[in-house]
Amino acid sequence: MVGGAVTVLLLSLSLSVHAQQQTHGAPAKQASGELKPTRDIKLISSAGARALVDACSAWAEQNKEIVAIAILDWGGNVIESHAMEGAPANAIDTALLKAKSALRWRRPTSETNKMVRSGENLAPTFMHDFPQPGALPIVLNNQVTGAMGVSGADGEKCAQAAMDAVFNGQATSSVR
Repeated sequence: MVGGAVTVLLLSLSLSVHAQQQTHGAPAKQASGELKPTRDIKLISSAGARALVDACSAWAEQNKEIVAIAILDWGGNVIESHAMEGAPANAIDTALLKAKSALRWRRPTSETNKMVRSGENLAPTFMHDFPQPGALPIVLNNQVTGAMGVSGADGEKCAQAAMDAVFNGQATSSVR
C-alpha cells in the first residue's frame, strides 16, 4: 500500500515538473504558430481625436444640442476634450467618466447601464465607474483603440455619427 502511494506521489511530481517545463522551459507555441511576444496596437492620433470632436460637435449643432466630448486612447489617456459654448461646468468631467467606463467595459455605456439597472452585474458601481449612457468604445479591426464619451444630448448617437464620419464606417462600438 505504501509502495502504491509512493508511486502515485512520484507520478504526480513527474507530471508537475513536466507541466512547469512546458510553461517555463521551451518556447510556447500558439495554435496558429509561434508565440508572438508583441502585438501591433492601433492608436488614435491627435488629428483623429480632433476630427472626432469636430464631427460630434457638428452633429450636435445640426441637432440643436450642446455637448461636451472626451476622447481617450486605448490606455485611458485623454487625447482630446471639448465643451461647446453653453455646456454645464461638469460636462467635460461627465464625458470623461463615461468614456472611461466604455473603455473599461469595452461596450457602450448604455449596455453597462442596463446590466446595472437589471441587477445582472453591479460591479461597475462597486468599481466607481459611471455607467450612464453616452459613451462608446472605439473598435478598429476587433481591437479597442480608445473611447469617446459625450455629455449632453444623445451622446451615443453623437459619438457614432462622429466615428462613422472619421473612420468611414470602419470603426465599431463593439468587440465581435
